[in-house]
Amino acid sequence: MLATGGSAIDAISQIKKRNPKEIKFMCIIAAPEGLNALKEAHPDVDIFVGALDSHLNDHGYIVPGLGDAGDRIFGTK
Repeated sequence: MLATGGSAIDAISQIKKRNPKEIKFMCIIAAPEGLNALKEAHPDVDIFVGALDSHLNDHGYIVPGLGDAGDRIFGTK
């Protein structure tokens, strides 16, 4: 998951110290805030996201987030 983007930004910064030929970032779910932060910090990195959720809440959690897998698949609560 990519929420605020902080961990991904730091990890990619560490990888770049080793001079890779290219970096690709993949995640299952992301919040727009984290995606924007990652793109701003590392515009040269290709980013692949399975699903883009609505936003982050006041605690920095993705809304609606992964939640219960059954809820996401079947729309139940």
